[in-house]
Amino acid sequence: MARPYYVTTPIYYVNDRPHIGHAYSTVAADVVSRYQRLRGNPTYFLTGLDEHGLKIERRAKEERLAPQEFVDRMAAPFRSAWEELDCAHDGFIRTTSAEHRQSVQALWKMMEDRGDIYLDDYEDWYCVGCESFKTVKELLEGNLCAIHRAPVERIKERSYFFRLSNYTKPLLDFYEAHPEFVQPDARFNEVKSFVQEGLRDLSISRTSFRWGVPVPDDEEHVVYVWLDALTNYISALGGPAPEGVAPLYDEFWTSAHTITHIVGKDILRFHAVYWPAFLLSAGVRVPSQIWAHGWLTVNGEKMSKSLGNFLPPGPLVEAFGADVLRYYFMREVGFGQDGDFSHRNLINRYNGELANGLGNLMNRIVASIVKKNLDGRVPRVGLDALEDADRDLIDKAKAASHEAAQHLEALAFHRALDASWELVSAANKYVDSTEPWKLAKQGAQQRLEQVCYTVLETLRWLSIMLFPVMPNKCNELRAQIGMPPLLPTEGVDLWPSAWGGLRPGIETRAATPLFPRLDQLQERSILERLGVDTSGSHAK
Repeated sequence: MARPYYVTTPIYYVNDRPHIGHAYSTVAADVVSRYQRLRGNPTYFLTGLDEHGLKIERRAKEERLAPQEFVDRMAAPFRSAWEELDCAHDGFIRTTSAEHRQSVQALWKMMEDRGDIYLDDYEDWYCVGCESFKTVKELLEGNLCAIHRAPVERIKERSYFFRLSNYTKPLLDFYEAHPEFVQPDARFNEVKSFVQEGLRDLSISRTSFRWGVPVPDDEEHVVYVWLDALTNYISALGGPAPEGVAPLYDEFWTSAHTITHIVGKDILRFHAVYWPAFLLSAGVRVPSQIWAHGWLTVNGEKMSKSLGNFLPPGPLVEAFGADVLRYYFMREVGFGQDGDFSHRNLINRYNGELANGLGNLMNRIVASIVKKNLDGRVPRVGLDALEDADRDLIDKAKAASHEAAQHLEALAFHRALDASWELVSAANKYVDSTEPWKLAKQGAQQRLEQVCYTVLETLRWLSIMLFPVMPNKCNELRAQIGMPPLLPTEGVDLWPSAWGGLRPGIETRAATPLFPRLDQLQERSILERLGVDTSGSHAK
């Protein structure tokens, strides 16, 4: 039975160009999307841009542009970045679109009709970087934002308020009924602790700037940028709307089996407290799960403009290829934990795992043994000729496939890759122990064919298990073992479960290595092109 799945990234603020922090979230969502499609589930993957707010208005003024001109200029680099990283999103929402504006105003009216919006005076500390108000308890000494380490501003203005205080108990009840709503668990505990302290009403409009969605029936006010931004998850689907009016909204929100928001931990409160409160007020379904990942540092240092270490993904893709960077993102750090991007670790992962592991397995069998001894074709074998070593590898393939699927369902990407790489290692050990090159010299043709088929079929399984992370390389692998590209189809589960799907007699195509190993000169050349200091012996 098909299970509609909706996965989203945060929409990215366009005050600057995309960097690897943005790429990390987007690749993760793309991996989820590709996995769900492999399982035959109708899937919708949304990303986009948050284009309103005081910060954008000020930045546009600095650039001597109208706000719309500025955000139009900033949108193109984000689209290009996701194309370069092979992130195949279904929707790309921009909050300046007319459709989004209508959705924000519709959600506002639904909350207003519930009696949850009122007009009053407001005064508090405001962080332009966060686009949110701060309590004194949240500030550092000297009235600094704890996240941006920058001074906050004292703002006093007439404002519409959302009765967030009325949703303390409803939210806590919702959390209790949905114990997996926020992942990882440690983040959920932080959210619950915040709500248990009691919520205060939330200012949801501004009069101090004009760049935003006008409040319905009161255009002196613009909608608070976070209420505006969060609505993108339903506006992109045509919601909120009555049943039958917006088919995408019906399928991927109202009736979806799973709705997963992937966000950075710094914006978790907006997604896990404010967003469900707005939806409960409006009588709209709340998402299934909020996944909050950690922050990435670069070579051990926090990304910052002053350090000049905001890494755009483009040069990394040019140096290593999209699939290698995607693999590194998903392999290096447990999703949900803070992690470090290290150029040296990226090269080590490439050489040690991709080149020496999977690439070597391909080269040993396809380019060497099958091409030279089996006329380049997949051999014909029978299950009755299996030996213990063959059965052991088959059992390991089935176990790895099951384990990887469980971890991908749980967004434990690094553990899914652990399972796949245990299979890669087992297959290489199988080749070492069966020694097909000796079988060829000895003329043990039947045994040679069985060994080669077992490895080729293992490679077919790996081409599916690794496809969500490395789609292009996996299709290259499939081409080399004579298989067509993977084309996910709704209602058809392509995940490997039955042994023997590789048809005998098809022609393999030994080509250039999937992952050519980098020697020291090549490593140094790449690092220097990326602007990494290679003067020391342990360049990061």
